[in-house]
Amino acid sequence: MDLPGNSADAEIRRTSVEGVAALDRAIAILDAFSTADRSLSLAEIAMRTGLYKSTILRLANSLLRGQLLERLDDGRYRVGPAAFRLGALYQRSVVAVDILLPIMRALSERSWESVAFYVRSGDVRTCLYRVESKHPIRYTIREGDVLPLLAGSGGRVLAAFSGQQGEPYETIRKTCNCLAVGDRDPETAGVSAPVFGPGHALLGALTLAGPSTRVDAAFLERMKRPLLEAAARATRAFGEDASMLEQASLATEA
Repeated sequence: MDLPGNSADAEIRRTSVEGVAALDRAIAILDAFSTADRSLSLAEIAMRTGLYKSTILRLANSLLRGQLLERLDDGRYRVGPAAFRLGALYQRSVVAVDILLPIMRALSERSWESVAFYVRSGDVRTCLYRVESKHPIRYTIREGDVLPLLAGSGGRVLAAFSGQQGEPYETIRKTCNCLAVGDRDPETAGVSAPVFGPGHALLGALTLAGPSTRVDAAFLERMKRPLLEAAARATRAFGEDASMLEQASLATEA
């Protein structure tokens, strides 16, 4: 025999579970849109989410009221202005160092080498953040140091994704990474990948580097995948689609 209140408690729990499920489905609808989509039809949303059209229509009404979706005159849907406002709020709340340093520390722990983040400043690049190698002999660059743009893996990545023409920049854009041994300094070697922000804006280059006596081409080849995975995590944290970096990571050797 149920005790008094048990039926009411069960109803509350059931309603709570249904509410969470509905929220998950609404999020799935919004996630169906990619950066390449201006709008989607009901059938396209159903195909991408696996949801019934009747379910999508029901949840879409709530998303329309909240301006997270808009319905166009031809019946197609696009992401609404409230999503832009939430994105702007997220961007204002994000501090780059809070995103980058944990990712850089994890990459340095995995590789035992130095990790730096470079940004372009005209025809040069600047080291914005740095995590030191655990080795006593290491690649020595300080935060604030200025280096050439068209030398070294970090500079070449920044140049490639800023539109520099010719090789090796065409290949860098295809593979999303650059490996360089002795390019800027005959005693150093490194591998770099780009990090993007909203609108696919280039934010900087993530670089793993060390002395070439220890960090050779074979080691850097092995580190391409973890580097690209780190660049993808940073890109996602800044609010941009990281599928290009994820695909580049899968294309590297295990």
